[in-house]
Amino acid sequence: MKVAIVHEWLDSYAGSERVVEQMLACFPEADLYALCDFLPDNQRAFLGGRVPRTSFIQRLPFAKKMFRNYLQLMPLAVEQFDLQGYDLVLSSSHAVAKGVITGPGTRHVSYVHSPMRYAWDLQHQYLRQAGLTRGLKGLYTRWLLHKMRAWDQASASRPDIILGNSSYIAERIRKVWRREAEVLHPPVDLDGFPLATAPRRHFLVAGRQVPYKRVELVAEAFARMPDLHLVIAGDGPSAHLVAEAAKGAPNIDVRGRVPQTELVSLLQGARAFVFAAEEDFGIAMVEAQSCGTPLIVYGRGGSRDIVEDGRTGLFFEEQSADAIVAAVRDFVAREPAFTPEACHAQAQQFSIAEFRRKLLEVVQR
Repeated sequence: MKVAIVHEWLDSYAGSERVVEQMLACFPEADLYALCDFLPDNQRAFLGGRVPRTSFIQRLPFAKKMFRNYLQLMPLAVEQFDLQGYDLVLSSSHAVAKGVITGPGTRHVSYVHSPMRYAWDLQHQYLRQAGLTRGLKGLYTRWLLHKMRAWDQASASRPDIILGNSSYIAERIRKVWRREAEVLHPPVDLDGFPLATAPRRHFLVAGRQVPYKRVELVAEAFARMPDLHLVIAGDGPSAHLVAEAAKGAPNIDVRGRVPQTELVSLLQGARAFVFAAEEDFGIAMVEAQSCGTPLIVYGRGGSRDIVEDGRTGLFFEEQSADAIVAAVRDFVAREPAFTPEACHAQAQQFSIAEFRRKLLEVVQR
């Protein structure tokens, strides 16, 4: 079987690239296509020496640093890939990759990380954050996003099968594209997050501190619970808000960014991992569960696929300090019900081996 794998762009080894890595592991003879390839040399190992076939965007002025500014050209660019002769095309899509054109003899399976959020339900938030709510530049951006929505919906009919990375994303696909998607959770490397059954003494929130993560709400909640110890690990643009919320609370330990070995140790020693964001999926939650750590998480988004409520964690239904306080107190009252073994077992359904098995099952079918 002749196979092509299509990805949007290669500029770092992150979440979507880990999916491509496992697609390549399933189909080692596949050809790889990308709109552009600016991966640093120290992050190219997952390509196994492959040189991706790129589009004309690779050669445009200043593309290495500004390729995202060519968003309006990306639909045209992805449609120029010549995929004649392939039996199977796998696309890894969070923008335009699912829009490749294939012939009637080719099966196209598209793994969708998310429809273009900045063009659909997060358009107004994107415009506010970019300072594009007014003026000619703002008007042009609105027009561009309008055109992108039209192309995005039209091209959603091209894949034969769409795979969403969570039930939440499958619902978004149904809403904006009117397509049904099967759910295939992304692969999580669990080997580095082993089960621990030692005594647990603190609560933990960890990850990049950006506005939508709402880490400051967790800090505010624990400042009201001086009898409970909270460790906060990570940094980012919202770090000042987190520091302000934790100020004067001796039970909150703000550590900033920590090495991976220390992060794993913190996860293994945590009574619970607290997560206040609405994520498409949420790899950090799976890593915590793999260590045997229960979750106290916001009950929207990918968390609904990850947590078994009442057994491996608890949901709170509102992004507020009050809701977090109530959930933590509920957890403390029921803590013996959440065993490390149950949490670890729950995480195994998101392993790399499971991702490969299920992807190959879809292709065989």
